[in-house]
Amino acid sequence: MDERRTVKVSKYLSTHLRHQPERIGLTLDENGWVAVEELLRAAARHGFALSRAELDHVVAANDKRRFTVCRGFEGGVEGGGVEGDRIRANQGHTVAVDLDLPPAEPPAYLYHGTVARAMDAIRAEGLRPMARHHVHLSPDRETATRVGARRGRPLVLTVDAGAMHRAGHVFRVSANGVWLADAVPPRFLRLRG
Repeated sequence: MDERRTVKVSKYLSTHLRHQPERIGLTLDENGWVAVEELLRAAARHGFALSRAELDHVVAANDKRRFTVCRGFEGGVEGGGVEGDRIRANQGHTVAVDLDLPPAEPPAYLYHGTVARAMDAIRAEGLRPMARHHVHLSPDRETATRVGARRGRPLVLTVDAGAMHRAGHVFRVSANGVWLADAVPPRFLRLRG
């Protein structure tokens, strides 16, 4: 599968597994899962023919490991696996789902990529999830830089995750290594880069 098609399929999956499943007639379960065959049929009905092989390729090849495929109804293969009959997005939902991720102790520091135009609000209010369920934090500066660069010249914020955790804030980590927090108050942020 060529790179343009891979990107197109990944964006299609993100749209319908994270934000607008109803647009193609999908209903995600409470944890964000949907049957792979149901997804493929819905996509075809709405003019986006997608084979199982293409879906498996996108799940396996996606550098951000955005999706997980698993067997049955008791969990299964972690992010990037392609064996199974259910699929979900690993994080970033704007629709109501409970990813059922346990609390986890974060590393001492995490990172968040942003742009200059967001900094006044961040200084005043900290990081908020906006339309998503959680604030997304990266385990390294390089990833945060790439995230910030999607919206312009990136700035990287260092999050004192260790201090936040000691202060009682809860962190979770998705199957693809993205750290999630309900919010990050300004006092735990430092601008670098």
